[in-house]
This record gives sequence, structure tokens and C-alpha cells, in this order.
Amino acid sequence: MVDQARARRLAKRISSIVATAIEYEIKDPRLKFITITDAKVTGDLREATIYYTVLGETLDAEPDYAEAAAGLKKATGILRSKVGAGTGVKFTPTLAFVLDTVPDAARQMEELLARARAVDERVAQVAVNATYAGDADPYKAESDEDGED
Repeated sequence: MVDQARARRLAKRISSIVATAIEYEIKDPRLKFITITDAKVTGDLREATIYYTVLGETLDAEPDYAEAAAGLKKATGILRSKVGAGTGVKFTPTLAFVLDTVPDAARQMEELLARARAVDERVAQVAVNATYAGDADPYKAESDEDGED
């Protein structure tokens, strides 16, 4: 088993090499809007999983995930050779590309938080003019009317 710190360092280096190669060296237009977000390497340093996201051409355009995956599949051999040359490890790990779902999950979380804030604001607006249904302090101590001397 390999040191986990070494595996993390190698994953970071692989992520950097792949991102640089996609941005500057590979001229496939399908890879134009891909961003490498993370990489993980197995403990034996034989397999690397690279996480990526795809942005749309414009802010309102839906990204083409299928084309991006096809472009990455085609470029895997070139990227693996770049990783082998850039890392200098004895065995170049195989590369597997996985679409990163963290940005989508974060966007959904932000939407849920925005809805919760809106509901909280409505509750606060209703509470401004609200009055108690009964006494203001229903737990106040009994008065001396109970017959205590």
C-alpha cells in the first residue's frame, strides 16, 4: 500500500497536467468548456479518476455533456501520455473521467436556502403585527388569589 499523502500529491499533479493539456495543447472544440475540478488516485497508484464540469457556451445555454464526454474519451490516450511524461512515476495510471455533480448540488442547495430565506422573511413580516392569542406570559406565577397567606 502506498502512502496516502503521496497519492494525494500525485492526484493534484495529474489534475494540473490534464487541465493544462486540455486548455493549451489539445485542440478538440468539444473540450473547450471543460473544467477539471478534482482528481483521485487509488492507493496503488494504478488508476486515476478525474472529475470535470462542463460550462455552456453562454450563461443561459445548456452544456453539451455527451459531446464533452466523447471528446475526453477520444483524448484519454494523449492525456495519459502527458500524465506519464509529467509525473515520472513507474506506472502511468489509467485515466477515468467522471462528470462532477458538486456544482449542481451546490446550485440546488443555494436555491433551497433562497427559498428558506424567503419563507423566513414572510414569517418575520407576519410576526411584526402579530399579537398573542392569550396572555402575553401564559406561564406567569399564580397570584395570591389561590388562598395562600
